[in-house]
Amino acid sequence: MHRPSAPRTIWFVVFPGFELLDLSGPLCAFNLAIDFHKVRYKVHIVSAPGGLVRGSSGVLIDSASPPSANHLDTLIVVGAATPETMNAQEQTVDLIRTYAPLARRKASVCTGAFLLAETGLLDGHRATTHWRCAGELQRRYPTISVDADRIFVREDDIWTSAGITSGIDMALAMIEEDCGSEISKAIARDLVVYHRRTGGQSQFSTMLELEPRPGRIRDALAYARVHLSERLSVERLAEVANVSPRQFARQFTAETGDTPARAVERLRCEAAIPRIEGTREPLELIARQVGFGDMERMRRACIRIYGQSPQALRRRGRSLSA
Repeated sequence: MHRPSAPRTIWFVVFPGFELLDLSGPLCAFNLAIDFHKVRYKVHIVSAPGGLVRGSSGVLIDSASPPSANHLDTLIVVGAATPETMNAQEQTVDLIRTYAPLARRKASVCTGAFLLAETGLLDGHRATTHWRCAGELQRRYPTISVDADRIFVREDDIWTSAGITSGIDMALAMIEEDCGSEISKAIARDLVVYHRRTGGQSQFSTMLELEPRPGRIRDALAYARVHLSERLSVERLAEVANVSPRQFARQFTAETGDTPARAVERLRCEAAIPRIEGTREPLELIARQVGFGDMERMRRACIRIYGQSPQALRRRGRSLSA
């Protein structure tokens, strides 16, 4: 077990309309490290103007103007309910742009990634955000490689987390980096959350919610849903969209934040899950009929997306209906 030998200063950056849970979840994790495990963190809630800041839920949070940043360790930008809230945050973007270079770690929770992206910090990096907003992040900032399925992404000194409660997952990983796994596990138990969540955002979202804007890409997805049992190569979907395969793959990723192959895999899993959990059909038959071809491919897809094998998902379905 190890702890930081010197105090580590953590800033949470808030702004009008911020999402309260984006702040309170990871803030609680760090405060538990301070209160129960004697970790030497110093936590500040800061905003560009300082003073009371009203979140989207109406709760007022008392924030400080940026204090001395000589020893700033971690800067975490919280998110808001929609990316549109970020459009009027010029002062906050300036704050991040000024102080992020001084921080050892830069991070965002949920749609806070849009503010990091606006500063240029995410250019050329992998990042994630709430699954509902991943396509929009990719469209606005095409130099970012958006991973729509990750709970959080760490690349060099930049961390981004997915939707809302995933900020807790990211905070636990930061505490583990600073203090070791025993302390982070203990804090996870205190919070009554998983120490490391299995699966990705896909287990909480649906492709219906990730649909792109009306047009060729949406038409190709609609075609894929109806023809899941058939071979759905990029070439075939591009033909449906009436564009070249290369253009289709590029446009698909730009509009959805996912690759065509992974999107088709997710569609097949979503078609399979009700039959896996709610019927006694042979799993091999389900795998063939939703387009996986064989049981092994369906097994790998279920583990990647849901963190469990089809057999485990079937047992869970039976236990819930018992």
